[in-house]
This record gives sequence, structure tokens and C-alpha cells, in this order.
Amino acid sequence: MSIDWVGLYTTSIGLSLLLFRYLWRRSRSRCPPSPTSLPFIGNLFSIPPGHEHLAFAKLGEQLKSDIVYLEIVGHKICALNSAEAASDVLDKRSAVYSDRPNIPMVMDPTLMDWSENIAAARYGDLWRSYRRILNHWLNAREVTRFYGQQEQQARLLLQKLLSATNKAQPFEHLKNEIFFTIGSLMLQLAYGYKPRDPKDRFYTEVKLAARNVVEAAMQTNFLVNVFPVLSHVPDWFPGTGWKRIAREWKIQQERAKTEPYEWLKAQVASGTYQPSILSSLLQNHKLLSGLSSLEQDKRLKETGIILFGAGTDTTGTFLINFVFSMVTNPEVQTKAQEELDRVLGCGVLPKVLDQERLPYIRCLIDEVFRLYPPLPLGIPHASYQDDNYRSYDIQKGTAVLGNIWAIGQDARHYENPEVFNPDRFMNPKVQRPPVFGWGRRKCPGAYFAEVSVFIIVASILATFTFSKKRDAEGREIVPQVELERNSLIIELKPFEFELKLRSGDHMQLIIEANPDTE
Repeated sequence: MSIDWVGLYTTSIGLSLLLFRYLWRRSRSRCPPSPTSLPFIGNLFSIPPGHEHLAFAKLGEQLKSDIVYLEIVGHKICALNSAEAASDVLDKRSAVYSDRPNIPMVMDPTLMDWSENIAAARYGDLWRSYRRILNHWLNAREVTRFYGQQEQQARLLLQKLLSATNKAQPFEHLKNEIFFTIGSLMLQLAYGYKPRDPKDRFYTEVKLAARNVVEAAMQTNFLVNVFPVLSHVPDWFPGTGWKRIAREWKIQQERAKTEPYEWLKAQVASGTYQPSILSSLLQNHKLLSGLSSLEQDKRLKETGIILFGAGTDTTGTFLINFVFSMVTNPEVQTKAQEELDRVLGCGVLPKVLDQERLPYIRCLIDEVFRLYPPLPLGIPHASYQDDNYRSYDIQKGTAVLGNIWAIGQDARHYENPEVFNPDRFMNPKVQRPPVFGWGRRKCPGAYFAEVSVFIIVASILATFTFSKKRDAEGREIVPQVELERNSLIIELKPFEFELKLRSGDHMQLIIEANPDTE
């Protein structure tokens, strides 16, 4: 067999140049603290295998730094494990850190091809257009128009939870009803569409698309997110089943975006639509002026699905975390119910405008967010240009992660951070957890989400009580924190508990609050 000396020589030169470039850049830059790095592969062996928020926090402890840096074959990641670092970089320098990193599984045209997803959109005109649309309807003043819908959905949820009181294993029933309640609200907000049950086609399709994209976006779930060159590997090559998954998800997300949007267009054309954000935008709204009909359709499809996806999964996950917190901290639940009874009276359901009168409920919500943030690493930012922070060089294109979970565990700001203690937030000097993000990329739906969370939490506590289940010997079963799949949104595994009405009077209160339900 003859040896291709020219090819071997060329390859050797190429590898040498790559090594030289790597060593030259490393020698000229002062990167943030990092574990041991190797030529070519960098910190490949330090990349977290899953649940990255825990791994980055641990790595920060090992390096004695609140900033952690990894580089894998040119792919750069910087994790910020303190409130100070996250605020300095992502808030105070938001003009530099408002881009998004390239995530091949999500953005590559040959894979999911979802680069125009609002949450993933690069920093530029397209993102600004989406931001204007969302801010127009979801700013602090405008969200007041949705208070009635939010209260109505909370009351409907109470009625659906009545059947869960008879179940030996209420977790799945409660989770399904919570997610369906939030999803129904978001479908009404976006399209003016009311799904009848959790099997509704629009609901299930949009829910699946949202679930797929947060799984695809995790660096450690798909190697192509770390090694983008893998997207060029032929489909027949062994181990490329992920490419088939990506194509299936691509088809599914297009279907999820298109079907409810086309339904709404038909409703608007016939004059039978219900008021919604997209129905307003479809009627020659000034926010879409200058766009072709094709571009308008693309913008509105993405707007509809992000309203559902961003609002449903995070809020639903928070509410499951709230249930876990009440089961494991009965004294907190009792104190919250005492506040509700004292302020509102035992025969009254809370309203959105009661928030200021119920400070302990609001502190309880902040404590759930602190200890169990639904997106523990938020959504990754990226540096728009080269920057220097604390004398560390952060190169353009570096993925920058605000570790919300680690921030909530910082004993400098939260005494005994492992303890569930809402009273800590009664002190106005204690900062609220940054669960809605930072800077220009802060969640535009934060005001709406806070209202939804408050009215559901307050309504449930006003009428139901959670408690630990007992085993056959009468011993309490104490739920443990166990995390589900590796995803941007971290869910708890099913846990055992009991759900009971506070009294027969509370059942009547729920029934009277839903006179028009079938």
C-alpha cells in the first residue's frame, strides 16, 4: 500500500498550525479561572455530564472563583456563579453580552433549523423587532388587561384539583392540570383559542415543540453542540441517530407553529376571532409595517409559539416546585394560610390586586424561586465583541451563563441557604432571585408571569392543604429532591404527597367561583 506523503505532510502542517494558533492565543490572553486544559481538546474532560448548574457551582468552589471558564475545541463557555459577577457582566454591560451563542442542534439549517426562535435569535434587528412586539403587550401597564383571564384560569384549576383529593397518587393528575391551566391561558393570550382538555391537538403540539427545544439547547445532550463539525457527518455514519431526531423535531416544530396560526388567520378573515395578541397584529398593526406578508407570517408564528413555550413550561415547573416546598415545609404553608385568612377572610378567594396585602405569599414565591429556579442557568448569553472583566479576557462569541441556582445558594446574601425560609425576604435589603434574567435579554413576560404565579399560589393555599403521605407502617414519607431529564428547564421527578380541601366550605367556595363550567 502506497503512502500519500503529500496528504500526510499537508495534514501535519495543518495540525501544527492549529496547535500554534491555540497556544498563541492562550499565551496572549488571560482567561478566567479554568480547570486543566489540554492542546486541541481544551477542557473536554471537564465538561459537565449533566445538570450543569450543579457542576459549574462545584467547579467554582474547586477553583475558588465565582467565574469559571471552559474551552472545548474553540467552543468557549463562561459561567458566572455570583450575583455580583452576573450583574456586572449581564446587566451593566448588556450591550456587549446580549447576543446568543450558536447552538447547532437548534440553529443549524440541516438540524432543527430554529434560528429565528425569539429566545435564540442573535442580537440584531430581528431580535429588536420581536422585543418591541412582546414589550408592547407585556409591559407592566398593559398586563393589567389580562388580570381577569388569569383569575378565571386560577379558579378553573381549583375545580380541576377537586378530583385530585381522591387519588392515592395525585402527582401526575396535579401536574397535568397545572400545565394545562397555564397552557390554556397562554393559548388564549396568543391566539384567542381555548383548548377543551389536555389532549387538544394545538396544546399537545406546541407543548411538545417547547419541550424539544429546551432539551436540544443543552450543551451536554448532543455532541454537535460542542463539536459543530459533526453536523457534516453523513447520515449513514454510525452514531448519527441524533440527526434523525433533529429532523423529526424540525418537522414537528414547524407544524406546531403553523397550525394554530393558520386557524387564527381563518378566524380573523371570517370575523369570528376572539381578542388576542396575534389577532391584533394580523390586522395591519404598526409593529409589522414595512414587512412582506411572508415575513409577517414568520414573525407571528414565532411570537405565538414563544408566548406559549416561555410561559407554560417555566410557570408550570415553578408551581410543581411550590407544591414540593409546601409538602416538605408544612409550617410555611400554615403561616401563608393564616395570612390569607387574616387579610381576606375564610370565605374569599384572592384577586390579583391583593398582592400588596399579602407580603408573606410574595416572599414564599421568592423563596421557591431562590431554592428551585425552573431555569437554573437561565438562557445562555454570548459576548457580542471582545471584552475584559476583572482583568480577564472574554472573547467575542463566548457563551456566558448566569448560574441562577448558585446565586441563590450564596451564603453571603442568603443566611442558611439550604433552609426554606420565606421570612428572609421580609428584609427589603435581601435581593430577589434573578429568575427572569438580566439586561436586554431579561424575560419580556416577567410581569405577566409574576401575576400568574401569585394568583395560582394564593388561590391554592386559600382552599387546599398539602401534606406528607404515610407508608403502611404509618411513617411519614419525606420527598427528596430528584431531578428529571437534562434540560434548560429542570423538573422534579414525581414525589408522593396528599392533597386535601381545607374544609367543606372551601369546596363550596370553589364551586360558586365556577358557575359556568360544565
